[in-house]
Amino acid sequence: MSKLTKRDIVVSISNQTGMVQHQVFDVVQRTLDKITDSLANNIPVELRNFGVFQPRLTKPRVGRNPNQPGSSFVIPSRATVKFKAGKIMRQRVEKLSRQLKEAAERKIKTEVGV
Repeated sequence: MSKLTKRDIVVSISNQTGMVQHQVFDVVQRTLDKITDSLANNIPVELRNFGVFQPRLTKPRVGRNPNQPGSSFVIPSRATVKFKAGKIMRQRVEKLSRQLKEAAERKIKTEVGV
């Protein structure tokens, strides 16, 4: 299974719009930079029908080194980004979830039947 890269997005948009790839890359990069800057300044980013990115602070927690069972240390809190999928994305991924589940069930039935 391959992954979607920024380059793939640029090429696809360029082919669909007829714009030069360099211009599309610039727009995509500026969009990502703006999202990053907003999150770095503690401003949530809401993209309708896609999702919401929110900066959050994790709680400090106790960590343990499996190689030294008796020792423990505190992992300090830090800023992270939480993503909550929008309605349309959630629905489309849910369809994929059902398809993958059905495929897994079919595979199990064929293995048991063999």
